[in-house]
Amino acid sequence: MGRAHADGGTRRFEGFVDRLSRAVRHADRREPLRLYLTGLLLPGERKSVEPMAARLDPRHVSARHQSLHHFVASASWEAEEVVRSASDYALAEVERHGPIAAWVVDDTGMPKKGRHSVGVGRQYCGPLGKQDNCQVAVSVSLANAVASVPCAYRLYLPESWSEDGSRRRAAGIPPEVSFRTKWQIALDQIDALLAEQLPRAPIVADCGYGDTTAFRDALTARGLPYVVGIKAETSLWPPGMEPRAPVRTGTRGRPATRLRRDARHAPVSARAIAMALPASAWRTVRWREGTRGRMSARCAALRVRPAHRDTERSVPRDREWLLIEWPGGESEPTKYWLSTAHEAACLGDLVALAKIRWRIERDFQELKDEIGLDHFEGRSWRGFHHHGALCIAAYAFLAAERARLSPPAPLAFLRPVRVPKGFQPRGAARAS
Repeated sequence: MGRAHADGGTRRFEGFVDRLSRAVRHADRREPLRLYLTGLLLPGERKSVEPMAARLDPRHVSARHQSLHHFVASASWEAEEVVRSASDYALAEVERHGPIAAWVVDDTGMPKKGRHSVGVGRQYCGPLGKQDNCQVAVSVSLANAVASVPCAYRLYLPESWSEDGSRRRAAGIPPEVSFRTKWQIALDQIDALLAEQLPRAPIVADCGYGDTTAFRDALTARGLPYVVGIKAETSLWPPGMEPRAPVRTGTRGRPATRLRRDARHAPVSARAIAMALPASAWRTVRWREGTRGRMSARCAALRVRPAHRDTERSVPRDREWLLIEWPGGESEPTKYWLSTAHEAACLGDLVALAKIRWRIERDFQELKDEIGLDHFEGRSWRGFHHHGALCIAAYAFLAAERARLSPPAPLAFLRPVRVPKGFQPRGAARAS
């Protein structure tokens, strides 16, 4: 039975490669595509081109290295088409376990040395938890209660790169690529996914995106509800309060149209609202099993109005949910979210939606640790996105297998190549 499952997995992998080969367009790219995906899925500490070539074809490392390097760094296929084809394949299996619950916006950092890798710069790097030299890619993943699949992936290009013609030419950055903030990149990705008519769901993001009012307003304009993180200092109108209506101060001139506030009638911070809540407003909510047991925290949710620049508006902003998390042992709440979920939404549902981000964090940890997302050693825009697309494709195939079988049997083709004892590979080349 196990052998039958393994053979079935091998057949599905070959069918998956056939599917993706249409996205890379030329028939002569099918074999390097299959080998590159296999190299990403095989065990191994490094998933850059040369180590994969040595594992895939230890007797002809140099020739295999050259073929794979050309395919990932130079061949003119579109990374977005590969990601689209791979994610559609995985979503067909993932949705068998339930509808898509969220589109999760996130970014992931990849520490780098030197200054020549495309988009590298000193910026916040999540894996390191601090500012450091790294590349950052923005992504959108579709998730439900059991699985998630990255569906968009794009390098964030710092302004220092956008304005440097020599660095752009050296890295092969397309002329049409200009500086975009991370939230603008995410919005572009969301628009592209909407155009593909993927199943709509609430947008979930951390405060790096959610604290930007323009991002939240753009989601609302697109008819997309959200649960997004905000900072504790974000100004809000608490329940029962809102900006004062415009008042005409004279008989001449145009009528006043701007909302008003003053020192005695002003919005307050999310932290101030949280700290003023009575004990009865808090409930312990459990959302999933973690490595240390059931994850839980005291949470509260209440209806507020965002206050950002509302004195430039003629009508108050709509009411939204303010969701707050206050873990045990902390002196004050640690996380805050705003949500345009339905006003009848319950606290447990809001928390479950906000916490679905952990799946995407797990995805990218596995993409790096097991698939080699951050192992690419090339420096070009094309190579960066090609390698990322192929890593996402490999991960999408695994996600589909996991959704299909519980647990999936080992795939027969993912076995280390047997090398005769004492054999030394010929023609080893430098890493790409």
